[in-house]
Amino acid sequence: MNTLINVRGLAKTFVLHHRDEARIPVLENVSLDVAAGECVALAGPSGAGKSTLLRCLYGNYLASAGSIRIRHEGRWVDLARATPRDILAVRRKSLGYVSQFLRVIPRVSTLDVVAEPLRELGTDAAAARERAAELLDRLHLPQRLWSLPPATFSGGEQQRVNIARGLIAEKPVLLLDEPTASLDVANAGRVAQLVDEARQRGAAVVGIFHDPAIRDRLATRLFAVEAQLLELAA
Repeated sequence: MNTLINVRGLAKTFVLHHRDEARIPVLENVSLDVAAGECVALAGPSGAGKSTLLRCLYGNYLASAGSIRIRHEGRWVDLARATPRDILAVRRKSLGYVSQFLRVIPRVSTLDVVAEPLRELGTDAAAARERAAELLDRLHLPQRLWSLPPATFSGGEQQRVNIARGLIAEKPVLLLDEPTASLDVANAGRVAQLVDEARQRGAAVVGIFHDPAIRDRLATRLFAVEAQLLELAA
């Protein structure tokens, strides 16, 4: 089994400095392996810590304990202990993330927003834009919008731009935070097809899918995230 994500004993506690150092434990002793070609759907009630786990896997949240190892260029990098520079290097080449919201880049065309991850890897501008156009076309984003910045697009249009940007570089690890939340059934199906193609070519996928139909279509297995008892202590 070609494991690309290896998590052991992960814990995350938030400290509320404005409330006399109150501590809120969210994750405790989480262990998870994800192999190439798997799609693991995080399951659990609202507030259980699914989004927190996903952000820890991406290095947005610093782990309170444990290890988060991502396979990067033939070696393991522990994001719980890596430097910011190393985390950025892992993200650039090995670790993709699609959130619910597009971080809009002012005055940059949609085509270039989507193409940017490929450009960062050294792909020439014409080839990157050609691949971006292919993805936007598959996601049924009208061509008349491609030359425009996505700031004024609808939520569903922005999310399709976000999906295309997140998938274009074909990174070996892919994290998805409700990628179809703002989409209609037809467009959600198109996104699911692209995600499944990524998994079939060998990506290790971890996602939050609140739409049961999308979750059932994509997930090869479920991983239960259990809510911790919230203990506020000074």
